[in-house]
Amino acid sequence: MRDEEVPERQGVWLYAVTRDPAPEVLGELTGVSAETPRLVEAAGLAAVVGDVPLSSFGEAALRRNFEDLDWLAPVARAHDSVIVALIDRGPAIPIRLATVYHGDDRVRHLLEHRAVEFTRALDQVTGRTEWGVKIFLAPAPDPVPAAGGPSPRGAGAAYLARRRATLNSREHQERRAVEQANRAHAALASLAVDTRTHPPQSRALAGEDARMILNGAYLVDNEHTLRFAEATAACDQDNDAILVRLTGPWPPYSFSVLEEA
Repeated sequence: MRDEEVPERQGVWLYAVTRDPAPEVLGELTGVSAETPRLVEAAGLAAVVGDVPLSSFGEAALRRNFEDLDWLAPVARAHDSVIVALIDRGPAIPIRLATVYHGDDRVRHLLEHRAVEFTRALDQVTGRTEWGVKIFLAPAPDPVPAAGGPSPRGAGAAYLARRRATLNSREHQERRAVEQANRAHAALASLAVDTRTHPPQSRALAGEDARMILNGAYLVDNEHTLRFAEATAACDQDNDAILVRLTGPWPPYSFSVLEEA
C-alpha cells in the first residue's frame, strides 16, 4: 500500500483591497505562483488574494528567496501586474509585496478589524493617481580661476587654493540645491491631495549619475494631472542647482494603510 501524498501547505498572498472588483478581471490574471487570484470578502470590502505554497512563500522561504533576484523579479512583476489590472477598473489599495496570511479567516479578520482605515483610504484614492518626483543635485559649475599669474608660493599652494575653491563651490551648490528642492516640493505639494517622502534612492536604483536629495510621492486628482506635470517641468527649468524628474503613474503604494509583515 502506497503512502498517501501529503498535500502541500498553502498560504494566502494578499494583492489589494477594493470595494467592488470585477470578477471577470481575476480570471484573466496570473499571480505570483501562477495561480488565478480570487476574492475574500468581509465588512463590505473585498481582498484580492492568491493561494501560494508556503514552501516558497512562507516566512523562512521568503527571507531566502528575497536574496535571489532571479526569483524575486518575476514575482514582483506578477504582483504589480495584478494590482495594475485592478486599478485600471476602479479604486484599490495595493498591498506591498510578500504579505502572506495563514488562511482566509485571517484575511477576513484583517478586513473587519481595519475596515474604517481601508474605507477611508479607498475614498482618498478614488479618482486620483500617485506620481513620483525625484530631485537630484545638478553638477556644480567649475570654479572661476583666480585672476593673475602663477602664485609665488608655488604649485603646491596653487593646487590647495584650487581644491579649496572647488570644495567651497560644491558646498554652496549643495545648500542652494536643498533650498530649491524644498521650494519645489512645497509647490508640488500644493497641487496634490496628499504627499509622502521616501528615503533617497542610490544612483544605481535611480538610474541617474547625480545624487538624489528628495524622493517624493504625490497623490494627484486625475483632472489635474497635466497641471502637475507642467509644474514639475517648471521646477526643473527654473532651478539651476537641481534636476527634477517626474515618474509614474503608479498604483498608490505610498498611500496604502497596511504596513504589516
